[in-house]
Amino acid sequence: MSYDYMFMPSPVGQLTLVARHDKLSAILWETERANRVRLGELRAADDNPVLLETKRQLTEYFAGRRDRFELELEFTGTDFQKQVWRALLTIPFGETRSYSQIAQQIGNPSAVRAVGAANGRNPISIIAPCHRVIGASGGLTGFAGGLEAKQYLLALEDRGQTTKSF
Repeated sequence: MSYDYMFMPSPVGQLTLVARHDKLSAILWETERANRVRLGELRAADDNPVLLETKRQLTEYFAGRRDRFELELEFTGTDFQKQVWRALLTIPFGETRSYSQIAQQIGNPSAVRAVGAANGRNPISIIAPCHRVIGASGGLTGFAGGLEAKQYLLALEDRGQTTKSF
């Protein structure tokens, strides 16, 4: 399988946007851990319409002018992972959920650790807002982009706070 990609500078570091056909497949971090997200062959494509639209919407998001995304997504993972990632899409802008709440939402309250693992493998960061999932105590927990990036994104979505550049 072949995927198109383009780089995008952002306040949380360089992002790699990845699409296949007419759907967004991944947003990867500058410090991406090898094999966190499994994709096929990547080829540079600065003219891909899906990638250009993703870049436009993310630019608006980082500028504080967008609080929801309107993109076609293609999640690649297990059925359980996809269920968790779809649940992430229901977390409203500016709100957070715990891993336990996500496990309950998907009808599997004992799967808290599995939800955490699936959250950590979310291929479409920011759009499928895994940064909005926090620990039961309210503390920030692991995040593929780093805890500083998670804190930045949460502050960006808290309209009462200002954010500094990453």
